[in-house]
Amino acid sequence: MSYNIAVIKGDGIGPEVAGQALRVLDAAGAKYGHTFCYTEVLMGGCAIDQTGAPLPDETVRVCKASDAVLLGAVGGPKWDSLPGGSRPEKGLLGIRAALGLYANLRPAVLHGALADACPLKPEISGGGFDMLFVRELSGGIYFGERGRANDSAFDTEIYSVREIERVGRAAFELALKRRKRLCSVDKANVLESSRLWREVMRGLSQHYPDVEYRDMLVDNAAMQLIRDPRQFDVIVTSNMFGDILTDEAGMLTGSIGMLPSASLGDGKPGLYEPVHGSAPDIAGLDRANPIASILSAAMLLRLSLGLEPEAAAVENAVLKTLADGFRTPDLHSPGCTPVGTSQMGAEIAARV
Repeated sequence: MSYNIAVIKGDGIGPEVAGQALRVLDAAGAKYGHTFCYTEVLMGGCAIDQTGAPLPDETVRVCKASDAVLLGAVGGPKWDSLPGGSRPEKGLLGIRAALGLYANLRPAVLHGALADACPLKPEISGGGFDMLFVRELSGGIYFGERGRANDSAFDTEIYSVREIERVGRAAFELALKRRKRLCSVDKANVLESSRLWREVMRGLSQHYPDVEYRDMLVDNAAMQLIRDPRQFDVIVTSNMFGDILTDEAGMLTGSIGMLPSASLGDGKPGLYEPVHGSAPDIAGLDRANPIASILSAAMLLRLSLGLEPEAAAVENAVLKTLADGFRTPDLHSPGCTPVGTSQMGAEIAARV
C-alpha cells in the first residue's frame, strides 16, 4: 500500500526529530510492504522567513489532501518580537482549525526501563504508570477574542456545549478501550466556562455507565499528578489546562522528549507531533530526543492509517532500544550508552 504524508519539519529541533521519525516509518514500510510518500511543506518561523506568513495556503492544501500530517516543532526566540497574529504559533493554531482538529491525544507513560529517570520516589511512581490526556484543541482561551486597551490586555475563554460534547465523547470512548476510568479536569469553582464544562461532562457520563467518572479541579489535578499519578487512566480537559498539565506529566515520564501526540477531528487527516517545543538552544547539536516524534509516527500508523501491527512494531522497537540501554542526553544515566538524535533514530529503526 502507498500512503501520502504531509511533513512539516518546522523550526529548531523540528527537522532533526521529524527526520528520525521518517527513518523509522520507512523501516516499518520496508518490513510490512508499504510505501510512504512524503511531501514537505512549510509552517512556523521558517514559513515566515520564506513566505512572510506562518501558515501558507499551499501548506493547508497539501495537508488536506494527505492521509496524515507529521509535524516537528515550530517557534523560537528569533520570531518572539513579531505581533501575536504573525508569530509561528499562529500557524499551529491555524492548521488545527483548517483541518477541523478538536481532540488532542497525549499519552504519558513511564516505562520500566526509565523508572530511574522519573523525578518521583519509586514508592510513588510504582515503577510505571500509563495515562492518556484528551485535550480540547479548537476552543477555549486560545481561540477567544483577545486584544489590548490602554494599559490592559484581555483573552476570552469561550466554550459551547457542542465543543465540550464532542471532545467528551471522544474521551469516554477511549476510556472504554482502556481501564474504564475518566477524570474531567476544570476550574468550576471559579470559571463559568468550567461550570458549563462540568455540566456537559456529567450529562455525558450518564450515557457511559461502564466508565467510572469523576470531576477534579485543575489545581488539585496538578497536585495529584505528583502525589499519585497511577490513579489516572484517561484525563479530559480544556485547551489551556491540557497544555499545562501534559508538560507536567511529560517530566514524570523522565523527559518531555518522550511524549507523542495525535490531533484528531471527525475525518482525516490527523496531525501528529511531539509535545515538546522547538528547543532552539540545542538545535543542530544532535542532542534532541527523537522518541516523542517517533512515537507520534506510531500513533499516525495506528489512528490515521489503521496499521496496528506496524504501530506496535515501532513502539516495541522504542522499548527494546531503551531496554538495551541507549539514552539521549535528556535521559542519560550511569551505565547507559549515550547517543545523539541520529543514532537513537537508527537504533530504533534497526529494531523495527
